[in-house]
Amino acid sequence: MKYMLLVCGDDTADSSGMAPVEPWVEELGVERGVRLHGHRLRLPADAVTVRVRDGEVLRTDGPFAETKEYVAGYDILECATMEEAIEAAAKHPVASVGAMEVRAFWEDEDAEGEIRRLDDELTEALRERDIDRRLACYTADTEVFHPMSGLQEQGIDALRKAQEWFLSTVTGPVRREVLAFRLRVDESVAFSHGLVRIRGTFTSGEPLDSTARVTTGYRAVGDRWLIAHEHASVPFDAGIAGDEEDRS
Repeated sequence: MKYMLLVCGDDTADSSGMAPVEPWVEELGVERGVRLHGHRLRLPADAVTVRVRDGEVLRTDGPFAETKEYVAGYDILECATMEEAIEAAAKHPVASVGAMEVRAFWEDEDAEGEIRRLDDELTEALRERDIDRRLACYTADTEVFHPMSGLQEQGIDALRKAQEWFLSTVTGPVRREVLAFRLRVDESVAFSHGLVRIRGTFTSGEPLDSTARVTTGYRAVGDRWLIAHEHASVPFDAGIAGDEEDRS
């Protein structure tokens, strides 16, 4: 389960003897994998408070409330229990001079399930040779590197041309089989690594049977997950049509 750790500083406290934060980040993030990410925030004096009253936007320079305690930064933790998150918070150096507020994320969304269904959609769209259905899985500014052309395609229009070219080289349905799939999901981005086997028949009558290692980056867009970056690599003798010098 994910937890938001609000790092609350106290501008009246003496922090001269506070331990550095870097060892905590190293232990929780690198060694234990509990800390997913985090960042410091600018001081409250640099904040802007925004309210809307009767359709008018009201801007106030400074924090929402005058208080000696303020949110100095945040960390996103992934822990099995609240107790584990509290233990991690207690080790943060700021806990010795300020306060740490630990709050659990709402668990009402199945981001991993949505992304896996998105991958299933790629499989079905390729089998049906439905380019529009397949492109609906990508962001408008997507960047895709595929071995068919050997070039990086940027933007949905360029990706469409690449897909049209690929389908022009094969006949009949194209079978896509995911042999392995590892997924890591964060709040607004996700990455997957997998082995994908593509089988079909070239227009020349020769069989297509290629296994690619695919790395995919996803971005949450509105209420959907879409592919923002995709890189596929295959061995030179994988059975992809085209000149050898164009593949990488």
